[in-house]
Amino acid sequence: MIINPSELDTNAVYKLLTGAVVPRPIAWVSTQNHEGLLNLAPYSFFNVASRQPPMLSISIGPRTGGENYAKDTLSNIRESQEFVVNMVSLALANAMHESAVNYPPAVSEFERAGVTPAASDLISTPRVAESLISMECTLEHLLKLGTDYLVIGRMQRYHVKDELFENGRIDQHQLDPLGRMAGNFTKIESLFDLPLDEKS
Repeated sequence: MIINPSELDTNAVYKLLTGAVVPRPIAWVSTQNHEGLLNLAPYSFFNVASRQPPMLSISIGPRTGGENYAKDTLSNIRESQEFVVNMVSLALANAMHESAVNYPPAVSEFERAGVTPAASDLISTPRVAESLISMECTLEHLLKLGTDYLVIGRMQRYHVKDELFENGRIDQHQLDPLGRMAGNFTKIESLFDLPLDEKS
């Protein structure tokens, strides 16, 4: 089957993309506006953008209500020029899911999700204390791409729980990261090296 994306509506293309580009890591992004109101929201259009200097990329689509109705995360990043990417472990799955609800700007997703704001080292935006890894970022680039905005952040500080860090590496079993599969979620069931044994 060959599909021409230009002949499909936005939702149909979205389903194709999210069904093919899997599994996707989840960036649990904390931001803050000029009044000090906190926002916390998950994004699975997320990855590493550069290794040196270290940069992360997040794609933020329009909020429910139309293309011109910006999400709080995007508005806050534009305003403050900073954000924190908190990684989501399986133990935080329900809290992350609660923070994805479309709350009004005055509502703190930290409170609704039952997680704790922790002071960052360099920026004013707090991180999620319960997250095993958090990365403080300052805005490097903000690009309008079609209906979405690509946010490129330069990582300024890296927070990792002591039990995860050994010999310069992250213990993936201890991290127990959550991933996105189309409309569902996934966890790591096994790790292996390549090439595979012919008996596998």
